[in-house]
Amino acid sequence: MTSLASTVLFAIAALAAVLCLVWASARVARFSGLAPRAGTARRLGVVETLALDPRRRLYIVRCDGRELLLLAANNHDALIGWLNRPEGER
Repeated sequence: MTSLASTVLFAIAALAAVLCLVWASARVARFSGLAPRAGTARRLGVVETLALDPRRRLYIVRCDGRELLLLAANNHDALIGWLNRPEGER
């Protein structure tokens, strides 16, 4: 019985040590700039959505600073076109 209790206590102590190491590693990574920060700029995002009917929707999607218009239907999606050009391009 004593060996079972000591084994369980050893396992709990080992788990606590591993969890402390993971926590400390995460803190070091966050403060050293190795971990990505929350709220960093995302490259892709949905700007606006418009329901045309129950089966079709228009989406304005921003990708790398450019916006594009997508038509999404049940089994068919289509790129309608780019809405603006990136800076410096004509």
